[in-house]
Parts: sequence; structure tokens; C-alpha cells
Amino acid sequence: MTIKEKENKIIEEFNLFDDWMDKYNYLIELGKTLPIIDEKFKTDQYLISGCQSRVWLSAEMENGKIVFKADSDAVITKGLANLLIRVLSNQKPEDIIDTEMNFIGQIGLKEHLSPTRSNGLSSMIKQMKLYALVFKTKMNK
Repeated sequence: MTIKEKENKIIEEFNLFDDWMDKYNYLIELGKTLPIIDEKFKTDQYLISGCQSRVWLSAEMENGKIVFKADSDAVITKGLANLLIRVLSNQKPEDIIDTEMNFIGQIGLKEHLSPTRSNGLSSMIKQMKLYALVFKTKMNK
């Protein structure tokens, strides 16, 4: 599935909810289903700066595609991480680097997240794109 197809699926899911409280509850449920990250990645090296809560993000290259895993000590942040991983995991580095992540605005996250959560979301995206850049650079050597 392409990044665009994954984004469209998430937009469809969020369009099922009329109320933002229902969307927050859905984010919380997504946080509960975030695949568990290996404890070896819960170190400062994998901690994302710029997040109010603690967020760990790892990335590994498998068959030319990046697989992301994450965890957080805040359930809504886990839900946000789950969304990003659903969209960006198992994609080629150049596709991750080039994506605009338009679904975030289309599902209303930009205007409904607190400034600190919004900064954390931006930090997670930035870190995922940095991982992609590093992997792309390694592949081109």
C-alpha cells in the first residue's frame, strides 16, 4: 500500500466520527494497539526531543523499506505515533522523505491538538524523515 493510500484510509476512519471527543477516544484506542517496542530501544538515544511526553522511536531497514517502532508514556501520543507508523512504516526512504503528511490537516489534528502535542507530532515526523535520509544515504554509498 502506498503512503497516499494509507493516508486516505486514515482520513476515512476519522470521517466516521462527528465529534472531536470521539476522535480523541479513537486516538487513545490506537495508542493501545501500538506494537510494543523492544526494551533495548527505550534509551535516551531513541528518545525524541521536542515532545512533552517521552517518546522512543526506532527504525530498521528491511528489504529496502524502513520499519518503524515506537512507544510513549502518554496514551494519546502513542495513538499519534501509531498513525505515523501506519503511514510511513514499510515504505522506501525516498517516499518517506518526499511525503507531505497531508492527512494530519485533513483529519483535523492540526487545530485540535494542544501546542505541545502538535510540537511533539512535528518532532516525530522530523525524526522519521531523518531516519529515512540516513538510510537513503547509506543505500547510495
